[in-house]
Amino acid sequence: MTPTCVLVVDDDADTRGVVRTLLEREGHAVVEAADGRTALRVMHQERPDLVLLDVAMPDLDGFAVLERIRDVSGVPVLMLTAHSRELDKVRGLRAGADDYVGKPFGRQELLARLHALLRRTDRSSGEEDEPPAYVDTLLTVDFRQKEVRLAGERVELTPQEHRLLEAFVRHPGQLLSHEQLADLAWGAERAATHAQVRLYVGYLRRKLGFPAHKGGPLETVRGFGFRYRPPT
Repeated sequence: MTPTCVLVVDDDADTRGVVRTLLEREGHAVVEAADGRTALRVMHQERPDLVLLDVAMPDLDGFAVLERIRDVSGVPVLMLTAHSRELDKVRGLRAGADDYVGKPFGRQELLARLHALLRRTDRSSGEEDEPPAYVDTLLTVDFRQKEVRLAGERVELTPQEHRLLEAFVRHPGQLLSHEQLADLAWGAERAATHAQVRLYVGYLRRKLGFPAHKGGPLETVRGFGFRYRPPT
């Protein structure tokens, strides 16, 4: 397994110590945060390859931290949750967690799940048959570098906005329903609502300068969904 940087977020110092020892023995770098606000700051500074995130924390709990992480990053998130809280597991997966481990956790199970997530990330980033970019007369979307240019000018998108734009440009001219966009851009586990899809389509339109009314490249087909129609 390639060495990686793992952010461990837990208000319990003993838990953080156990996880640090386990991961460092495997050759991984570890950064820690004892609360949610510190975790978000460390995320920005260190750019970890994986986040191990406890649910039950004071002030800003794991769900709130996960929501903010998902606004800016697609980093794999492995959540720690009490065995008895099945609803926590479901809520975490729907909010964008990639996997969970129950507390108290078995050390080998924790390592196995963490390594499985890292392997999955390595495979998804190394697809050789993926086209490197989408290009039309207005828009360029670099799939590998995660860069978007509009008429040659770079446009800054959040990871979620970028995933939504990729869903559109990988299916140019195709009408995509709310459900299809939720699956393509959020994944089946995260179960985005119709309202979330519409909200992020609005974000894309504003950042790309696309008009919401008829005639813009990002069309609304009322009652059915949305379509990206490449400019001619």
